[in-house]
Amino acid sequence: MIDPNKDFYGWTRETAEKLRQGKFNEVNMEDLIEEVEDMGASVWRALDSRLTILLAHLLKWQYQPERQGRSWQLTIKEQRHQIAKLLRKNPSLKPELAATIAEAYPGAVIVAARETDKDENTFPATFEGTGWTWEQVLDMEFLPE
Repeated sequence: MIDPNKDFYGWTRETAEKLRQGKFNEVNMEDLIEEVEDMGASVWRALDSRLTILLAHLLKWQYQPERQGRSWQLTIKEQRHQIAKLLRKNPSLKPELAATIAEAYPGAVIVAARETDKDENTFPATFEGTGWTWEQVLDMEFLPE
């Protein structure tokens, strides 16, 4: 039996084959459960990461208008597109979207502060403080003023 901590790819292939063959008693269920949970968590982390980038660019757009440009606009559009795709493929993430945005926001402030060279206190302390809705954040046409 392959150890998933030493050869993850080999372990996945071996486990999949045992499941296909119906050899359930040969599958380490604890490892399998842990990996399935990690797979779900990785989808949430992808959403969180994309929201952080999107929110940071929206903050930069609003708080550094003199630097607004095509690159920022395309990054905003790309993140929205990727988030929409993630939500389409994983609809159970939608009910968690407002909470996920609120969790991603503090990281976005750090990114925006670093990339604008502005103090973190320049930006609202919470997502709610921006005055934006999560629908606006995901709206392909919305850019804050």
